Amino acid sequence: MPDTSRPPETAVATSRVGSTYRVQVRPGFDLDATAGLTDWLADLGVTHLYSAPLLAACPGSQHGYDVVDHRSVNPELGGEAARQRLVRALRAAGLGLVVDIVPNHAGVAQPAANPAWWDVLRRGRESAYAAWFDIDWDRGRLLLPVLADSPDALDDLKIVDGELRYHEHRFPMADGTGEGTPRQVHDRQHYELVNWRRGDGELTYRRFFAVSDLAGLRVEDPAVFDATHVEILRWVAAGHVDGIRVDHPDGLRDPAGYLARLRAAAPDTWLIVEKVLEYGEELPEWPVDGTTGYDALAAVCGLFVDSDAEDDFTTLDGRLTGRHTSWQDLVHDTKRQAATRLLAAELTRLAALAPELDAEVTRDALAELAACFPVYRGYPPEGARHLAAARAEAGRRRPDLAATLDAVTAHLRDPGHELAARFPQLSGAVMAKGVEDTAYYRWSRFVALNEVGGSPAHFGVPPERFHRFVAARHARWPASMTTLSTHDTKRGEDVRARLAVLSELPGRWAETVSRWMSRAPLADPALAHLLWQSTVGAWPIERQRLHAYAEKAAREASTSTSWADPDLAFEHQMHALVDRMYDDPELRAEITAFVDEITPAGWSNSLGQKLVQLAMPGVPDTYQGTELWENSLVDPDNRRPVDFAVRRGLLARLDAGWRPEVAADGAAKLLVVSRTLRLRRDHPELFTGYRPVPAHGPAGAHAVAFDRGGALAVATRLPLRLARAGGWRGTRLPMSGNSVTDVFTGRTYSGAELLLDDLLDTYPVALLAPTDSVEDAA
Repeated sequence: MPDTSRPPETAVATSRVGSTYRVQVRPGFDLDATAGLTDWLADLGVTHLYSAPLLAACPGSQHGYDVVDHRSVNPELGGEAARQRLVRALRAAGLGLVVDIVPNHAGVAQPAANPAWWDVLRRGRESAYAAWFDIDWDRGRLLLPVLADSPDALDDLKIVDGELRYHEHRFPMADGTGEGTPRQVHDRQHYELVNWRRGDGELTYRRFFAVSDLAGLRVEDPAVFDATHVEILRWVAAGHVDGIRVDHPDGLRDPAGYLARLRAAAPDTWLIVEKVLEYGEELPEWPVDGTTGYDALAAVCGLFVDSDAEDDFTTLDGRLTGRHTSWQDLVHDTKRQAATRLLAAELTRLAALAPELDAEVTRDALAELAACFPVYRGYPPEGARHLAAARAEAGRRRPDLAATLDAVTAHLRDPGHELAARFPQLSGAVMAKGVEDTAYYRWSRFVALNEVGGSPAHFGVPPERFHRFVAARHARWPASMTTLSTHDTKRGEDVRARLAVLSELPGRWAETVSRWMSRAPLADPALAHLLWQSTVGAWPIERQRLHAYAEKAAREASTSTSWADPDLAFEHQMHALVDRMYDDPELRAEITAFVDEITPAGWSNSLGQKLVQLAMPGVPDTYQGTELWENSLVDPDNRRPVDFAVRRGLLARLDAGWRPEVAADGAAKLLVVSRTLRLRRDHPELFTGYRPVPAHGPAGAHAVAFDRGGALAVATRLPLRLARAGGWRGTRLPMSGNSVTDVFTGRTYSGAELLLDDLLDTYPVALLAPTDSVEDAA
């Protein structure tokens, strides 16, 4: 887990944001629909709405990260009038607003929708916006990879209404270039339309990862910063925004400088960054309040995984797949592939920054350094350590590159060298594409660990390590976000919680999945193992959703099929496997029976990790819909509509005194979420510290408890092992002797000790608070 042990020097630790609820505002659920949730959010206990990006995005965008006009609110969300209605609704409900911003890139899929990009295409280097985008103008015309994979694709060009048209694509024409055939006109433009396959290898502008429809912005230029932040900062100045979430700071040329400028412009705003920290990595001492919480996600979810099962799962995966490659070697290979294939254009641009060296050998050396870089990107001063580690590992793997590696590394150590400024942008993209988007789909040993911010190499998080992590995080970044699910997680929190149960049943799982894979084989056994685990974690799941997930997982893995070159024969076999899960009565019955067997323990894990995440230090976020059981897989599956009417009805019953069983309706989870959030909101003084509280007795290792300075959270871990051993068997928790009440059951306790047999006989979790405080949160 990330090391957060050093005291903060630049954290701001604003206190206005107590908790957040993430809403994927989109054209199908606009700002007015979001305003209709304010009473629900207030009843749930959150203090702030946490919204997806709100600026004008590419028409039809379902996520908002492809901003096309930084001057206005997305008209498909209702525009400025709807934003103001949302602000008024939030204020009336006593809530605040946290907004998501995207400084790294802009959407260019539809050039006519982006005024700045349109002007660049029309005027080239003479455009007033040419400096906005990170374009390598020295390499000739601006390449736009939009054409079909055909040598005759340009024959489909047309001139319509003074524009070049290629099917649904529209492009401007430079002044004085309108005479002649469409191809002749095209050849006079500042841009060149090329085969879409040429994008990864020849693109002449920086982009977001390998997405050519998202062009990199140069926000390190103060003029570009001002122009692209004017609207957001207007909202801040008007008091409409309490917090800002900064998307993908690793893509920026100078994240530290950018964040310093943003902090200066919004000094009192809660500021968090979407920064993924690797195990042992510290968040740089930026003027921010913390991260979006992937570090907390990894720690909390790992707490409910049985570390003793690691060898069993390693043996099983090797037997099922025939693979005996280590995680480290797999990651090296997928990162190198990302660098040399998906990001080849970026690699070429970087190699040109060392003209005294052989270009091809330099590309090879840079790709090897990126593949060996242990974190997303390095930042001073810790970056020197990461660079040294990458150089050592690259030299071990490629001793033939020693001289070039030394020369390149010397440039990377020079803060004034252009290569040193740009290589971190590449290394972060290589990590994201190579690990999150490829290796996580190839490494199927135990997929509950294949999560953003986590590491499949670390099989679970023992309680003592968890407590050290949380205490250090509380000391250094007390206002950092905590989360269990986001729009970018590979599986929903409850899917991971159920999969964690498998770690308590390694033998049973090995026998079951081996039988299933034998009866319904797939040519790619590693993918099959991933699919079976994902199916068990999300079952019952609609057939079309599982088909969509299987296809995305297979293409991301890029072993038997891929996005660029789909193998239709393999995909037919894969889809036939998914269909068999539903259409083979015996197999479907076996899946259902196995899932029914592990579901109660999965629910226990879900409630445990939710309580821990909501009660631990930090600002807790609840991703839309996750206040009930939620079986989402990777996006876009996790952006499906949420049935808020069901949730309102269940909360009304809880508020009327109903204490539900832990059952399929998820009401027990809603009880945990609402009561914990309300207690934090109404009595923040009970959540100011952090002290582990060890349980004493034969089952003490199964209890995770901590005192937040008045509120005591208790959760059950490894529930199957606990049951097999005979339950709590008199295990006790030390108490202060004062009267406390469990906010979930309403029971009151006092004394020096508390029997866990009594405390946890209704729910596998408890949240104890001084009795006189509980009524306010009920």
